[in-house]
Amino acid sequence: MSPASELAGVSLATEMSIKGPDVARYADMFTALGTEPRLRIMRLLLSAHPNGIVAGDIHRELAITASNLSHHLEKLKNEELVTVRRDGTFLWCSANAATLKELLAFLYSECCTRNQIFSPDAVVQ
Repeated sequence: MSPASELAGVSLATEMSIKGPDVARYADMFTALGTEPRLRIMRLLLSAHPNGIVAGDIHRELAITASNLSHHLEKLKNEELVTVRRDGTFLWCSANAATLKELLAFLYSECCTRNQIFSPDAVVQ
C-alpha cells in the first residue's frame, strides 16, 4: 500500500481495485510456491513465525538435501516470500508475513469483497 493511501485510510483491497494489482508479480509468487518442497518449507517457516528457523533444522525436518534446500530458499527469497539472516555461522529463515499478507489480500480482494464468493471467516478457521 502506498504511504499516501495508508495515511488516507484506504485499504489494500481498495487500492488494488483502483490501480489494478500487479498480476505478473503475484503469478511469480504462486510459481515460487508451486512445488511440494517449497510449500513444505513455507508451512514450516510459518509454524516458526516470527522467530524463524535455522536452515539446518529445515534440512533435517523436511529431509531435503542442503543443495536442494538452498535452491528452494533462493526461489522463495527472489519473490520476497522468505527472508534469510546470518547470525554467526547460522542462517535463520523466516516467512515474510508482509508479502504473504499482500498475496492473500490480492486473492481476497475479488472473492471476499466484490464477488462475495465466500466470507473470509470461511477460510480462516
